[in-house]
Amino acid sequence: MVKKRDRLEVIHDILSIVMKHKNQIKPTPLLRYSNLSSQRFADYYSELLKKELVREVVDKKGKKFIMLTDKGFKFIEKYKLIIGFIDEFDL
Repeated sequence: MVKKRDRLEVIHDILSIVMKHKNQIKPTPLLRYSNLSSQRFADYYSELLKKELVREVVDKKGKKFIMLTDKGFKFIEKYKLIIGFIDEFDL
């Protein structure tokens, strides 16, 4: 049986998806790539906005994009460090 992703894994996955798309992705593709229900995605997305890990940018044509903030990039960096530590010591 496949283990469900925990909260931090989901947050990391969402932020990584944004980063892999050159730090600019529309909300609908992000929802699709995150593999979450629309309600769960909305909950995580509002939390990421509230904690300033991502921000919304509207271009000249009125299209909304999601981008990482410096805090979001730092989260990804620290998350990788923690996971590396856990893997190194088989915890």
